[in-house]
Amino acid sequence: MIRPFGTLPGGETVNEVTLRAGSLEAAVLTYGATLRDLRLHGRPLVLGLNTLEDYQAHGAYFGGTCGRYANRIAAGRFTLDGVSHKVTCNEKGRNHLHGGQCGYDKKLWQIADLSASSLLLTLTSPDGDEGYPGNVDLRCRYTLLETGTLRLEMSAVTDQPTLVNLAHHSYFNLDSSGDISGHRLQILADRYLPVDADCIPTGGILPVAGTAFDFRTKRPIRQTGADHARVLYDHNFCVADTPSETLRLAAVLEGETSGVSMELWTTEPGVQFYDASGLGLPYEGLEGRRYGPHAGLCLEPQRWPDSPNHTEFAGAVLRPGTTYSQVTEFRFQP
Repeated sequence: MIRPFGTLPGGETVNEVTLRAGSLEAAVLTYGATLRDLRLHGRPLVLGLNTLEDYQAHGAYFGGTCGRYANRIAAGRFTLDGVSHKVTCNEKGRNHLHGGQCGYDKKLWQIADLSASSLLLTLTSPDGDEGYPGNVDLRCRYTLLETGTLRLEMSAVTDQPTLVNLAHHSYFNLDSSGDISGHRLQILADRYLPVDADCIPTGGILPVAGTAFDFRTKRPIRQTGADHARVLYDHNFCVADTPSETLRLAAVLEGETSGVSMELWTTEPGVQFYDASGLGLPYEGLEGRRYGPHAGLCLEPQRWPDSPNHTEFAGAVLRPGTTYSQVTEFRFQP
């Protein structure tokens, strides 16, 4: 089912597409290839907004497809094949975040294919978009499977060497509660990237063992003790050093009270865990809920942040004749 969701300032219509399969139902916007709503047996699983104006006014990337380069690039600068590039610094005027001032989460995608359970969206990003070199053609397919799985497939090709690092940015809450700190989380990574005050990787790759970043065994997100109490999570966990051609289990999330669980399977080498400590909406979200700090959490499969400035990080360079590809599955159980 397709219904109009709003109109952009230029007069273009934004549509919402509803997908269904088995126990899952999803609502996807052509604005930002955004997952607005996802329900298992009618239970909401993600945070979403009610109007297009709300999405345009609030920069929390709710359910959006982030790119051309998701996450951060320090000072908005990188060198590719000996050429220096400057991209938009849209975070505190100092760093580049999630593709810039008008990243892919804020662009109007086109419906290329649609069935009852699957939607293919396409977008062309022109040379110079937010400062990036090269024209890039993108595809993003949402598919619901009868097994209670949301499958996300993203790909891109270019006509010049460039960067491509896409990430899905849903805020998950499996309990419909006001705070996800009691959710139990497992991240199958034995290393993480420490960051500075601007959430820019410092360059180190540290073991999680013995730290508040150790989620190798499933545990509540917020734990007692001084070391854990002061940690705000917005960090990349190093699932692997390079992308994979096959899916691998990267994380498991369990609601505190609902009994709902989610497995995250992905081909990507990194997962950015954000606990939404900075969230706070001035208006209501789905079902009239208010989204404050820790109202949801993000588990964003992607390449490692600021990778063009760290040769030892999993990279994101895309060249003509090759294809960027990411496959991610969110597998739910009641």
